[in-house]
Amino acid sequence: MDVKVLGPVCIDQQGTSIVPSASKPRQVLALLALRADRVVTVPTLVEELWGAEAPRSAATTLQTYVLQLRRLIGAALADDPSRQAKDVLVTRHGGYLLEVQPGRIDAEEFNQLAAAGRRAYEAGDDHLASDTLSRALRLWRGPALLDVRAGRVLELDVLGLEETRMGALERRIEADLRLGRHGSLIGELRVLVARYPMHENLCMQLMLAFYRCGSAWRALESFHQLRNTLNRELGLEPSGRVHRLQQAILRSDPALDLESPRDASFDRFVA
Repeated sequence: MDVKVLGPVCIDQQGTSIVPSASKPRQVLALLALRADRVVTVPTLVEELWGAEAPRSAATTLQTYVLQLRRLIGAALADDPSRQAKDVLVTRHGGYLLEVQPGRIDAEEFNQLAAAGRRAYEAGDDHLASDTLSRALRLWRGPALLDVRAGRVLELDVLGLEETRMGALERRIEADLRLGRHGSLIGELRVLVARYPMHENLCMQLMLAFYRCGSAWRALESFHQLRNTLNRELGLEPSGRVHRLQQAILRSDPALDLESPRDASFDRFVA
């Protein structure tokens, strides 16, 4: 079984899609897939599907959804007499488990690569960090579970994936800054800052990239755009670390130059 959840949900059994068109069975499959090879309890599935307003028939209806999924799996296994649908979508005490072979889930591969990239980043191996984190980020085809109506449980799982994605993205950009790739980063960072106009780390990375490209005025313009947005939306000022970077740019602080990659990132302004 191949499971892809980092974008539209694509779950294939021997090349045949087993993703149902109906909304709630799709939710069930998505949750089982995100937690593949682990038992998802009936109460967890009920909470995902109905929240605090579960009908009395919730458990019975859930069984119906599981049967629908097993029919799809069974059809995909029609040419494999050695396995049945119940061997893939397994009933366990108190819940259900979707059996997936290791290495066939994009979210699992992403988490492994993101962790390896973080270790390389923390060890100062910026080439390996950039390459590994880039591989992790390329697995994303859009927002996680793009075509699934997420309930309370899936929303938290998706939030965790998105947080890990943003962390991986920031580290990859920072590794590229340390490697002197500031010129090639500006276009990407301008798009990201436009998409996340209150994200301080991305703004700081754009400021540093502009500065190193000889556009200190653009770096300061990015600071003021962030400041105006935070003031307008939240009534807040940028944090002290953003102000420290702004002041460093105003005085042309040599620490911003790329002579010492480990010291020339904006890490020194975070403390």
